[in-house]
Amino acid sequence: METLGTALRRWRDRLSPLDVGLPGRAGRRAAGLRREELADLAGLSVDYVVRLEQGRATSPSAQVVASLTRALQLDRAERDHAYRLAGLLPPADGTVSHHVPAGVQRVLARLQEFPVGVFGADWTLLSWTPAWTALIGNPAGLEPGGRNLVRAVFTEGPDGLARWPVRHADAGLPAALVADLRTALVDHPRDRGLHDLVEELRRDSPEFSRLWDSGAVGRHVSSRKTIEHPEVGDVTCDCDVLTTPGSDVRLVVYSAAAGSPDAEKLEFLRVTGGQLAGAPSSPAPAAPPTS
Repeated sequence: METLGTALRRWRDRLSPLDVGLPGRAGRRAAGLRREELADLAGLSVDYVVRLEQGRATSPSAQVVASLTRALQLDRAERDHAYRLAGLLPPADGTVSHHVPAGVQRVLARLQEFPVGVFGADWTLLSWTPAWTALIGNPAGLEPGGRNLVRAVFTEGPDGLARWPVRHADAGLPAALVADLRTALVDHPRDRGLHDLVEELRRDSPEFSRLWDSGAVGRHVSSRKTIEHPEVGDVTCDCDVLTTPGSDVRLVVYSAAAGSPDAEKLEFLRVTGGQLAGAPSSPAPAAPPTS
């Protein structure tokens, strides 16, 4: 009889380290990912992954299963199978999916030099490159609810989700985000979390409430943003939002013209990890609940 543990081992063994952005070293004894590599990708402890695979942890939360299915690059049918093996109902139709398709994850693994964030239809940050962390700041320590861009923009200001101040040249961003949520509600009418997010923002943000009640529409366009990074100073980047056909996820990509001073700053941050001289490294990703 198949268990979640046996399925996790099978899926882990088939996944190439190259597909998740890890170097492929000659002489690796493991055919696929090691347990510690899967744990790091999923934001879990190695011990918990071992207990899952050995069947000693039998009641993972939906959040844990979602993290594992993303890290293992499962397709939708495999994702649903993982939920059932864990004794959970798969995400229902009509709700926002936080599943990142395997193809998008492979593209992300090959875009390591660029700051790239992957967002769901509700603008929750799902995945990001190390270069994103180096430029924007590490979102790993945030609770999942704190990784929502719309909530951050309307409650914290336009710097939302960035550790350093950001100057936006795109004044239409708030209206575009409101329009996105309106569309998401049409596409995912059964998503309670999405309804709660809209109600929360209408209550707590006068600007969101005004835009929502006015029926504001907008669309994302290429824009320029300047990040006030304490290590390298101002970094001005082009910011593009890319969508993937057949999926709700969108990629937010920062870039700078090759050979420009801003491109050199991005490369410096990528190589150094964006760490301030003498500063401690960013905290490790917080492990999701293991209940």
